[in-house]
Parts: sequence; structure tokens; C-alpha cells
Amino acid sequence: MSEPTRPLEPTHRFAVGLALLLLLGACEILPPPYVPPPAAGRTWVPPPRAGEYFDPAPAVQPAAANPDFLKLQGWDQEDALGALAGLKAGCRIAKVPELSAVCQDLTRQAPLDAAAARLFFETRFDIVPVETPGLLTGYFSPEYEARLLPDAEFSAPLRARPSDLIIPSPGTGASTASVNAAVGRMVDGQLVPYPDRAEIEHLGLGQPLMWLRPEDLFFLQVQGSGTAILPGGERRKLIYNGSNGRAFIGLGKIMRERGLLADNATSAEEIRQWLLSHRGPEANALMQLNPRYVFFSVSADDGQEPIGSAGVPLPPGRAIAVDPGATPMGGLYWIDAQAPVLNGAFPTYRRIVTALDTGGAIKGPARADLYLGKGPSAGLEAGRIRHTLKLYALKPRPLTAISPPQAQGLPVAPFQTLSP
Repeated sequence: MSEPTRPLEPTHRFAVGLALLLLLGACEILPPPYVPPPAAGRTWVPPPRAGEYFDPAPAVQPAAANPDFLKLQGWDQEDALGALAGLKAGCRIAKVPELSAVCQDLTRQAPLDAAAARLFFETRFDIVPVETPGLLTGYFSPEYEARLLPDAEFSAPLRARPSDLIIPSPGTGASTASVNAAVGRMVDGQLVPYPDRAEIEHLGLGQPLMWLRPEDLFFLQVQGSGTAILPGGERRKLIYNGSNGRAFIGLGKIMRERGLLADNATSAEEIRQWLLSHRGPEANALMQLNPRYVFFSVSADDGQEPIGSAGVPLPPGRAIAVDPGATPMGGLYWIDAQAPVLNGAFPTYRRIVTALDTGGAIKGPARADLYLGKGPSAGLEAGRIRHTLKLYALKPRPLTAISPPQAQGLPVAPFQTLSP
């Protein structure tokens, strides 16, 4: 049994009270503690205690088997396992011969965790910057309502490829411009350019397969593939089946110049909303300023992602459309995209991607279109991407430069930002 606590004697109570008063007085004259302002990309640390005035130490950078990867801003936050999806798709087409050994290793021993996947990239690739700064945009596979017969709302025909449209098979590495220049039809024994959008619509070239809202058809042609939802819920896959070869002209620039939309308000959903609210002759005249016209085929919906120009399904968030004359199909790249100009956009896109598709508006070496997936949410994000792009090629390392991977103990940095 413990001894009861005795009350303090009067003299002791006076001494304790005096000490408390002195301590409170000292606290009143101390300056407030310094709390450093937050800095982008730095790890949060607790604020310093009173009397400790120091700047927090910067976050420790993770180790890397290949130090060049640490020069990639955002590499420490990359989902390396997710990046393997794009690499595996690139391995299926084998358009980059140097990837063969990497793909064989990936088949034999696919990394089982994030640390092993990160080490796989670091030991098998070198970083080569693409010198020209460029532009990143986004695209998706839309899902639109459709009808088998036209009415006042569903008045725009989804057209099959006309029988007189000539599209030669592109050679390996042919540029987007050269492929488009070879498209046409024969007139009096001469290959001439195929009619533009306005003339195709006026002449009714191409058999109607089904009917969509005019603005939906326009954006389906911009994206290149999609899904039609018929009354009763039946779904049909809409597959790209060639274009008239005319140059793509985006409506955003035209609408900005005409004062129809503000400079930062030309995302896809804002353009589409304008076309919807001005449906009829006014919207039709604006859409016809883009002379490029895309034709389609229709099949049963298999639920899979669309097939890109490389002939394989596009992994969402890991596939880009490129100009094959400047960027090898099947190649692996790091995108670092910043400085968005459209309202509501994510601030940055940094990740490993694979070149698996092409696009009529994608021209030059540092130009890429990021595939985001299917449906409305993917479309909302894709339509807001217009970022300044730094592009880096991931080149397979010579076998002599590859050391045996040791995944154990490889640090993986925690996720530290909200940007994708």
C-alpha cells in the first residue's frame, strides 16, 4: 500500500507559484515559432518547436540503378507496374528491334512487385531527350447514343468508307503528312485529293450505317473510335476505317480567333456545348471548317479497348498517338507535360508511355496524344489536356551494360502529389 501524498507546505506553494509566474513571463517575450512556408515537391515535416529556427531538410532522393532516371522529374512517384502495361503492348508489335531482348526478359521473368518493376526499367533502358519542346493533348473512346433511322435530333449519318476512296498502305516510318498526301480517288486516270468534309456531306459519299447527333459525330471523328448505344441498350463498336486524307484543323483556334470562346475555355466539352447550343446551320458551318472526314465500320461490342494503328488494344493512360515519321511505333517514352492552358486541367502528366497509335493532327517529333480510356470521365479529362511537353526516349541498353537485377531493398518513394 503506497504512502498518501502530503499537501505542500505554505512556503513550498509560494515557491511553486513564483516559478510559474516567471515561466509565463518568459513565454510572453519569446518570438512566435517560425513555420517555413510549404514548397512544391518537398516532404512535409512538423513545424519546429519554440526556439528552433531551421529550414527542414529536403526529401531524400531514392537510389536508382541507373542515375539518369533520377533526372526525370517525377520518376520517384511513377507507378512502374502500371508502366509495364504499355511496354507489354509495345512488345506485341515488335516495331523497335532493340526491344527484342527486353521483351524476352519480360516474358521469362515479369517483375512481381513495384520495386522489381522499377529496377527492370532502370537496368534495361537509358534516357535520351527529344530536343524539341512540344505539345501534349489527350484523346479517348467516346460512348454516344445512336439510332438506326434518322430523326430531328439524330440527323448526322455515320458513314462507311466509300468504294472510290484510295488509301495506300503506309510504309514503315512514313510520316502522317506523307500518308495523307497519298489518299485520294481516281478522276480521268489521275489520283486527285478526296473531297473535303463539306463536299462529302453535300454529295452523300459513303453509305450511312447509323445516325448520331451532329456534334457527337464530329467528336467521334476527332477521336477515331467509339461505342454506339442503341435504344434498348444494345452497344455497337465503331471502328476507324480510313479518312479523306485532308489536314485536320482544330476548332479551338478558330473559335478563339472569332471570339466565340475565351482563350482558356476551348476544352472539348466547352466546344461540344457550343455546337450543341448552336445546332443547325451555324454549328454545321463551323464544323465544315475542319476538312478532314473519318469513315467507320461497325461490329459487336466486345468490351475491349480500341485497337490503335499499331494493331494492339490501347492501354489507358499508357499509350500515345505519334507521328510515325518522327517517332518510332512501339517505342517507349517518358512524358513530362506541364503548364496547362485549359480550365480544370490536371497540372502535370509524368509517366512512361508507349507509341501505339497515330493521329491526323499529330505531327513532328515532340508531339503526342495521350489515350485516356473509354467513356465520359475519360473524355472530360482528355478534352482538357493541352500541356507543354518534354519528351524523353527510353532506349534499350546494350546487354553488356546490364547488370543482374537485385530487387531486394530497392527503395520506392511514397506518393507525394495529387497530379497524375
